[in-house]
Amino acid sequence: MCSLATLLKDDGGIIQVVPDVGPGVKATALSQMEAAIVSLSRELNKLRTGRASAGMLDHIITEANGVRTPLSRVAVVSVLDSQTLSVTPYDPNALKEVERAIISSPLGLNPTADGQRLIASIPPLTKEHMQAMCKVVAKASEDVKLSIRRARHNALDTIKKAASCISKDDAKKLEKEVDDMTKKFVKSADDMCKEKEKEITGS
Repeated sequence: MCSLATLLKDDGGIIQVVPDVGPGVKATALSQMEAAIVSLSRELNKLRTGRASAGMLDHIITEANGVRTPLSRVAVVSVLDSQTLSVTPYDPNALKEVERAIISSPLGLNPTADGQRLIASIPPLTKEHMQAMCKVVAKASEDVKLSIRRARHNALDTIKKAASCISKDDAKKLEKEVDDMTKKFVKSADDMCKEKEKEITGS
C-alpha cells in the first residue's frame, strides 16, 4: 500500500501526491555504509604494525579521577621516526595516567618517561604476530562487508515494499544505484584492508 502525502494548496484546497522514496532510501543506505567504513577504520587503527603511527594510539582510553577520556584529547602524539612515538600530555600531571593506559593497551608498548613526555619504541613484529594481525584484518573485512550488504538488503527491501509508489523503471534504476553504492563501499573496505596488511607485513 502506497502512503500519499497531503499538500495544502494556496486556495485552501488539498492535493495528494506520491512521495519520492528514492532520496530517503539512498540517504539511509549511504549513512549505514559510511558508518561501517568508519567502524572498520577505527578497528584497523587499533592494530599495531612494525612502523610508528600517531593514529595507532587513538583507541586508547585514559582514566583520571574516575573520568575516562580518549588519549587523543589529553596528549599530543607525534612520530619521531619510523620506530618511535612521542606522547606529550597537555597536563604534565597526567603523565603517569597516560603511561599506564598505553602499557595496559593490547599494543605491547612499554613507554619510558623523558621529562614531560613519554617515548614509546615500536618493537618489530614477529612472524606469528604478523599472521595473527592479518587474520584480524581478514575478519574485520568480512564483518564490514556484512554490514554494507545488510544496508543494501534493507534498501532493496524498502524499494520492494514501495513498489506501488514507483514505476518498475524507477525501481530498477534505484536498485542499480544502491548496487553501485554497495560495490563502491565494498571496494573501499577491500582497499583499506589490503593497505593494512601491507603495513603489517612490510611488503
